[in-house]
Amino acid sequence: MAVSTRPYHHGNLRSALLEAAERTLARGGELSLRELAREVGVSHAAPRRHFAGKQALLDALAQDGFERLGLEMRAAIAGAAPDFRSRLCGLARCYVRFATEHAALLDLMYAGKHRSEGVHQAADRAFVAPLELIVEAQAAGEIVEGDVIRVGAVPWACFHGLASMANAGLLGDEPPLDEIVDEAVDRLVDGLRPR
Repeated sequence: MAVSTRPYHHGNLRSALLEAAERTLARGGELSLRELAREVGVSHAAPRRHFAGKQALLDALAQDGFERLGLEMRAAIAGAAPDFRSRLCGLARCYVRFATEHAALLDLMYAGKHRSEGVHQAADRAFVAPLELIVEAQAAGEIVEGDVIRVGAVPWACFHGLASMANAGLLGDEPPLDEIVDEAVDRLVDGLRPR
């Protein structure tokens, strides 16, 4: 077996490998540390400095996905107008956009949540801001009281369902996806109002 003479020199190999892995995943390709090394231009042994094997790479990719999603959702909520509907709409658009732009990654993220403690913890951190939104709206009397996870599951099921339908091509191009999301949020807000 010939040893690669290609040196290990890369500014941020871990990030480059994760980006290449996500591209491969999105294409439906088979992930291989050796192929990823070739794609980013390092020796075939270099990825092992960051990932013990393929499963470690997949877990790191899922964890990175949850970290990115969490940051984006927090920013979307913070960047919206202060009323519940606007904040929920910002969150919904953010999640559906992420889920449609990174469909294969999202599948991996949810599968990895049950395999790895690190991925599970990253998922928990990612959903802190959406749960805080529900808690704050309940405290303000804007939405029904009740267990925050159960109340939050209703809008989340809607957002995830819309993303799944969009990814399957079931929503078409008209009206635009953001418009469909906004309409769903309006219906959710009406349904979540205290009686």
